[in-house]
Amino acid sequence: MKIKEIVSALERFAPLPLQDGFDNAGLQIGLTDAEATGALLCLDVTEAILDEAIALGYNLVISHHPLIFKGYKSITGKDYVERCMLKAIKNDIVIYSAHTNLDNAQGGVNYKIAEKIGLKHLKVLEPKENSLMKLVTFVPIAQADIVRNALFAAGCGNIGNYDSCSYNLEGEGTFRAKEGTHPFCGVIGELHREGEVRIETILPAFKKSEVVRALLSVHPYEEPAFDLYPLQNEWAQAGSGIVGELEEPETEMEFLKRIKKTFEVECLRHNKLTGREIQTVALCGGAGAFLLPQAIRSGADVFITGEIKYHDYFGHEGDILMAEIGHYESEQYTKEIFYSIIRDLFPNFTLQLSKINTNPIKYL
Repeated sequence: MKIKEIVSALERFAPLPLQDGFDNAGLQIGLTDAEATGALLCLDVTEAILDEAIALGYNLVISHHPLIFKGYKSITGKDYVERCMLKAIKNDIVIYSAHTNLDNAQGGVNYKIAEKIGLKHLKVLEPKENSLMKLVTFVPIAQADIVRNALFAAGCGNIGNYDSCSYNLEGEGTFRAKEGTHPFCGVIGELHREGEVRIETILPAFKKSEVVRALLSVHPYEEPAFDLYPLQNEWAQAGSGIVGELEEPETEMEFLKRIKKTFEVECLRHNKLTGREIQTVALCGGAGAFLLPQAIRSGADVFITGEIKYHDYFGHEGDILMAEIGHYESEQYTKEIFYSIIRDLFPNFTLQLSKINTNPIKYL
């Protein structure tokens, strides 16, 4: 199996266009045409992680956090990032990272955290905006099903927990084929009227090229008519954070103790306890404090994230319980997502979750 097959599987689950603007997710180092000897799954890429991969005989490291965030004018080994780059290249190790694209993907990092907590009825806390388009096309009635099915297969028609969504209206189209054309119906030089279906459907903007190719490959007309419109709708299936419900309410202390145990938190920080019951939970793995206003607006009883700044704690005791569990601790189970994606598609491929704790923060 080639490494690019594994990369393709990861990017189908968490497409790179879902990443935030500051990010550098995707292929970090190496050539994906190489045969994969095994994959080591980790949160961070360090020299110890690469040594672990080398000892196992694996030539693929898949991480959540990218090794490379900035451009380099020279690589001399002056810091751990450059040393990792040199070691990976010297040992023919491919490094691939799925970061905020995996944070923002349905079933991604925050869904895994919600699963560990036991949340139900999940919704994205801050859905992506300006990420959807509407496609409108006109198809002869007899070929409408073929075109619709091709569009759905290419990624159109997903709204919430529904797929194959479209609006269809029958009408009449007109056209006159000129010399040199090869019309599907009608006669060259004569005005033709054809019963058609107007098909409207929705798609993620990053799938535009793929969808247009699918449309053109099956549409019977030599010159299909279609329109693409940007939408301002929120994309409820992709975005930052999650809000969900516990099956049974818990006291603040019961909940915090359970979170501390589940995520193996050595030092859980929180704001003042007020005696509220905890049932609605908002969360975001990693540095998610930017979602505090959205968590409050969602009506959540508690907001869990990896990092919260000192001044963010002020003034919210009456609004929400805030729980800071550590960046590494909040995202440690991301490795399990990688494992499931790859194992489900390639059951015989050699995989291992790294045994190294890469958390740079230590507690006394």
